[in-house]
Amino acid sequence: MITKKTRALLCAMLGLMAVSPTTVNAQDDFGLVEQTLPNPENTPLPVFPVPSERQLKWNETEFYAFFHYGMNTYTGEEWGLGSESENQFAPTAVPDPLQWLTAAKSAGMQGGIAVIKHHDGFCLWPTSTTKHNVTSSSNANAKETNVPRDFAAAAKKLGMKYGFYISPWDRNSPYWAEKDDDGNYTSTYTNDVFFKQCAEAATYGDDQFEMWFDGARGGSGHYGGKGGKRDIPNATTYYDIPNLRDSIHKVCPNIILWGEGGEARWIGNEAGWAGETNWAMGSGEYGDENGWQWHPGESDAKATTKGWFWHEGEGIYSAERLFQMYLETVGRNATFILNIPPDKTGKLPAQTVNRMKELGQMITNRLGNDLAKNAQVEASATRQGGATVSYEAGNVTDGDKNTYWATDDGTTSASLTFTWDTPQTLHYVSMMEFIRLGQRVKSFTIETSEDGTTFTRRGGNIKTTTIGYKRIVPLNGNTASSYDAGVKAKAVRITINDAKACPLLHTVSIY
Repeated sequence: MITKKTRALLCAMLGLMAVSPTTVNAQDDFGLVEQTLPNPENTPLPVFPVPSERQLKWNETEFYAFFHYGMNTYTGEEWGLGSESENQFAPTAVPDPLQWLTAAKSAGMQGGIAVIKHHDGFCLWPTSTTKHNVTSSSNANAKETNVPRDFAAAAKKLGMKYGFYISPWDRNSPYWAEKDDDGNYTSTYTNDVFFKQCAEAATYGDDQFEMWFDGARGGSGHYGGKGGKRDIPNATTYYDIPNLRDSIHKVCPNIILWGEGGEARWIGNEAGWAGETNWAMGSGEYGDENGWQWHPGESDAKATTKGWFWHEGEGIYSAERLFQMYLETVGRNATFILNIPPDKTGKLPAQTVNRMKELGQMITNRLGNDLAKNAQVEASATRQGGATVSYEAGNVTDGDKNTYWATDDGTTSASLTFTWDTPQTLHYVSMMEFIRLGQRVKSFTIETSEDGTTFTRRGGNIKTTTIGYKRIVPLNGNTASSYDAGVKAKAVRITINDAKACPLLHTVSIY
């Protein structure tokens, strides 16, 4: 049954947000007159495209969990056909999202995405849009199940971010990809099912950080008993994505609509790695240096050895393997969403809980003590300061993401040198660009010196090209065994060899 709150949000989602353009030229009767705007802080000009505020906040989540749970958990399938009886959803206990997220937090994750509707169309909450939901099951625990409600409450209790996966493709609905007598797609599914399901999900919290829209676009299915094979040629048009996106933003202002939503991209594989060169524009593992739209990558991977949903007898990857994925995603300008599926009890298996604790401890031990904070740092070039701000080298170790080191306009090559009085054992260098003004760095080099005078290049054969939101380079050049063979050094030198414009780094960490 639709509540008053849900109905109000459904109405709110009908409008579009207006964006006011910024005027940079004055126009009179005789043509355009160029204006020079004051810049008392000597702020560098942006390198377009740049991220929106919600995209910045999304990127800061960095590492979060994926929870594939639903009808497939009980049928052993990965992509259900939509013909499954609701009674097959039969949890042996009421699902426990608090347990899920507690395990994720122990791994160092900052949030999670819960699947609340997969391609089979079965909804894990009491929805008005279809009878194919938890309330139609004869199982008593199923009738008490409301994953979005309990997941949001758990996230708030733990101080974590949260969001939901809602499959646009629905193999159960008779309306999905339905055509009229003239062969045109009807809007019944989009308007009366999918939009309303998104609106219902939005009522579980206006502080959601991501809504996950899979890119699957059709195939065989139940389709209300009609069966057959259906597909759609263009998801953006069929689902009216621009209207959906802008409407959801009215309700959840900081949410990112992933995938089909167009605000963040699939990194291009399900193996937990992004390209060593990775631009926050374009598509795939590497992005596009000349892309016109800010389109950051999210890398998804499974922590377990079988499917995305839980399967009997599955194993779980070692903490070292999962840490490698972390370095190759978060450490390569992508976010990392790691799948840990609950089993038929509605909880994560003990092996998963234990492995998450082990991974979290590994991340803390290896990336928890930033030696750069105790180093002296000098720059070969520094931008002239403004009225109230400076762009000095010390900004990269002050712990403030809003201050940054910069060079003067036209200076696209410069270095930062970190020194200690006594040699340190080092394993990783992490760098973060001030991407609010665009992604800039095209090439960099990391060197270390044991005596403070003679420098040796580090990182092995790793491509030291892009940085972006964050780049973590293991000094031994091996992400698979990154903690082996630490480097003794009294100095670390980071040289920006080339950039689209003056480089801007807000944080450098050395571990």
